[in-house]
Amino acid sequence: MTALHEMGAREMAARVASGALRATDVARHFIERVERLNPALNAIVQFDARQVLDDAAAVEHRLASGETLPMAGVPFTVKDNLWVEGRHIAQGSRLFEDFVAPRDAWAVARLRERGAVVLGITNCSEFACKGVTSNLLYGATRHPIDPTLTPGGSSGGAVSALAAGLGLLALGTDAGGSTRRPAAHCGLVGFKPSPGLIPHPWGFAEPNYGLSVIGVIARNVADSAWLYDQLLAYDAADPAGVPIGVGLDALPSLDAPLPGDLRVAWSPQLGCDFAIDDDVLAALQSRVDALRAAGWRIADADPPWPLEAREYPLLALQQAGLHALYGHRLAEERERIDPVLVQQIEAGARVTSADVARALRLRQRIGASLARFFESFDVLLCPTTPVTAWPLDQLGPPTIGGRPAGPRGHAAFTPLFNYCGVPACSVPAGEVRGLPVGLQVVAPCYEDARVLQCAQHIETLL
Repeated sequence: MTALHEMGAREMAARVASGALRATDVARHFIERVERLNPALNAIVQFDARQVLDDAAAVEHRLASGETLPMAGVPFTVKDNLWVEGRHIAQGSRLFEDFVAPRDAWAVARLRERGAVVLGITNCSEFACKGVTSNLLYGATRHPIDPTLTPGGSSGGAVSALAAGLGLLALGTDAGGSTRRPAAHCGLVGFKPSPGLIPHPWGFAEPNYGLSVIGVIARNVADSAWLYDQLLAYDAADPAGVPIGVGLDALPSLDAPLPGDLRVAWSPQLGCDFAIDDDVLAALQSRVDALRAAGWRIADADPPWPLEAREYPLLALQQAGLHALYGHRLAEERERIDPVLVQQIEAGARVTSADVARALRLRQRIGASLARFFESFDVLLCPTTPVTAWPLDQLGPPTIGGRPAGPRGHAAFTPLFNYCGVPACSVPAGEVRGLPVGLQVVAPCYEDARVLQCAQHIETLL
């Protein structure tokens, strides 16, 4: 019999809704796992077993009253920068350690309305602005395969918990790869949708304004697509909202055959000469070759990026955003802020209005260059990360592909797609030295369904 933590989320919801499973029994199973496994991981940083049981009991009452709950009893976790009403939500920051969320984030409310149960709040880097998951408030989250390693960031708590069977689904955020990269490091599916398709009209002020979206994380593509479909909506209160019919309704089935004329590109260094470890590249190349052997038409091709489009070229926008929000707190509360974030905030103080204007113009040019690329191709495949997970005490690996690496070299393959506002999904693509790696699937803006369908076929084939 399949253990509850190994069950698909959709299957669990159907069984709870039919009465074959009790939501409270599901809750007890996951509570036991959190209490037993989480201390070694430090993935879930806010956990209330009594509340989990009460919420599960409420689901049972709603079902008994005749409600239809498509996500009945499914346990999910919430990243520590998304509000959960009545809970301490801190963005991984001591500046917010006493903050209590006045309401649920839109996505959290939507899932609870449909019968899902919040299992806990997961750790993230401070303000979700660092590529590893550690902070002064909660400490470091450990990799579920090897506790001496980091799961990456900033949604490291979400992926570490999910990979360890602490919940079946996870909500994260993604402003530069914070959902996709950690998912790749932990053998999970991480999906960044097109902007505005999952509403996020209230919550914390976002340092990466206009770049960050709600990301969904699951153990397989089908559950990821299902979670996305539950959240797909328009809310006029969200200035990024898109009041058009897009999403999974364009697909009769994720398993439907792909179009025979689908034009796919494979770009192992993304046209930017990004460094990548030889064994990681070999593993991903073997997966691409397997897709070709299965009949996929895949050309080797790179997007024609502007010369300035290299490793995190718009980082100044994040730094300026952090300074605008928190620069005034440095003078008296410097010691309460992660030193890495202090450096970013101070760098933001040096960003001029002309720098911001140039960055916004570059963002427009980056987006236009990828749009031109997608005139010739329907889907782009590239690495999610160029490395496997690295030691817990390092911001990033010191070398990648035999070259010295900066603190964001491990993150080079994901932020360009946030700048372009296109959907991207990381799919597990095997292991290197016993650690997972991910293949990234990208398509034009609002072609989220195409990304998920291709991801499903890749998962099935590989």
